[in-house]
Amino acid sequence: MSAAAGTAPKRAGLVLVALILVAAVANLNLAVANVALPDIGDAFNASQTALDLIAVGYSLGLACSVLWLGALGDRYGRKLLLVVGTALAVPMSCLAAWAPSDGVLFVARLGGGLAAGMAYPTTLALITALWSGPGRTKSIALWSGIGGAIAALGPLLSGLVLQYFWWGSVFLITLPLAVVALVLAIMFVPAHVNETTDPVDNLGGILSVLAVGGLILAINFAPVPNADTLALGLALIALAALVAFTIRQKRAANPLYDLHVAARPTFWVAACAGIIVFGSLMGAMFIGQQFLQNVLGYTTLQAGTAILPAAFCMVLVAPRSAKVVEDHGARITLLIGYVFVLLGFVTMLLLWKENVSYWKVGLRYALVGIGVGFAGTPASHSLTGSVPVQRAGMASGTADLQRDLGGAIMQSIFGALLTAGYATAMTAAIGSSGKHVTNATEAQLTKSFAGAADLAKQYPHYASQITSAAKTSFLQGDQWAYTAGIVAVLLGATLVFFLFPKQEEEERLLAAYHAEDSAAQAGS
Repeated sequence: MSAAAGTAPKRAGLVLVALILVAAVANLNLAVANVALPDIGDAFNASQTALDLIAVGYSLGLACSVLWLGALGDRYGRKLLLVVGTALAVPMSCLAAWAPSDGVLFVARLGGGLAAGMAYPTTLALITALWSGPGRTKSIALWSGIGGAIAALGPLLSGLVLQYFWWGSVFLITLPLAVVALVLAIMFVPAHVNETTDPVDNLGGILSVLAVGGLILAINFAPVPNADTLALGLALIALAALVAFTIRQKRAANPLYDLHVAARPTFWVAACAGIIVFGSLMGAMFIGQQFLQNVLGYTTLQAGTAILPAAFCMVLVAPRSAKVVEDHGARITLLIGYVFVLLGFVTMLLLWKENVSYWKVGLRYALVGIGVGFAGTPASHSLTGSVPVQRAGMASGTADLQRDLGGAIMQSIFGALLTAGYATAMTAAIGSSGKHVTNATEAQLTKSFAGAADLAKQYPHYASQITSAAKTSFLQGDQWAYTAGIVAVLLGATLVFFLFPKQEEEERLLAAYHAEDSAAQAGS
């Protein structure tokens, strides 16, 4: 194939299918828990914070590990990590399915995220290393669009199996896909492509784990009563680790994260933009699934099916977004995506009330799906185009970090606001009821919607009042979350509008970066 047309590996179609299926295992595992959250809450009488941690645990494991494991793949073999991570997804899924407590379930979700952290970063790294030119853009668009759509289909599959099996069955959905992905990866993915021989900065990797993990856990524990000291301690650990990580990367001979490359505007602005876009998708689905089941009374299957417009729109738009990137540049494409994501959050804030009709629910999912379909490709494409191919693991790790850190942060923020808003509204409802409520009963009512629903079953004479108050309180909490989403999207759009280069400047910068990196490689 000519240089102008780009390059591709042998059996390119099968290689791309293998990489997309490996990514699909991670994407499905990321999404399947949300539909089951009400059932998990009932099974363990879990607090809202426990449900938040279960929902965010997988993203947390991924976000903690992608940078470090991406660098390990660059050094020791991307295919090795691809295969090991996909294989480890099997026992982690089984542990989650049969977890005896919500604490064990969180650990299983965290472990599943770490396993995905081995496999998922290498999929984009291998696409970057194996393809060039327009073929790379198209491959990334398919990887991003199909991966996002599979993540959106996860709730549908979860809702379907929950009609017939227990809550843990949702974690077994990915097992057949994992086996097929593992076989295809072993058979068709090349073993070594443009990998580096430089040593890995393991200290930097440990610091990155502490920084990301501390931040996410601090956000989740912030609204928990009597957990102020724990949340503050975790926040201080995250801050100290981030400072130490930055110092380490400036001084290390072979840094885990090249801050010189990361400072390129086509890299860091795209990274921040992706964090908000993907985080908005995951955070909105996290809150949305609970809204559909708790407030609207949807069954698990109905709640999962409600997400289909998002999946359909992502698959439809993602390939077209690659064309827009090639014709008009990443900046315009990102901004188009942001407009649709913003409209999705405004729809939720203004229209998602008790007894809302489905077309308003489907409209929101369609708008966010279109937005992510447009924005996902340029966010990932700009990252991979801004780094030398030998540091593809850094680019792919950052692309994954967009999704996973964004999802973990936004789910944590949305969950914390939902928790705080729900507890505040329920406390006010208890106070205005004029009835004597014991401290134990108040704690049960305010800890989560599931706690209130469980109490309603114990006191059938007051069930309607309890359920009504719980729904009203949930609606107040989710309004806080949707408002935070609107603010985040507006901030992201402002960042892209003012700081991401326009098309001509973007093309000039990418060409200059390529020349600089090629000269550095030749010199070394």
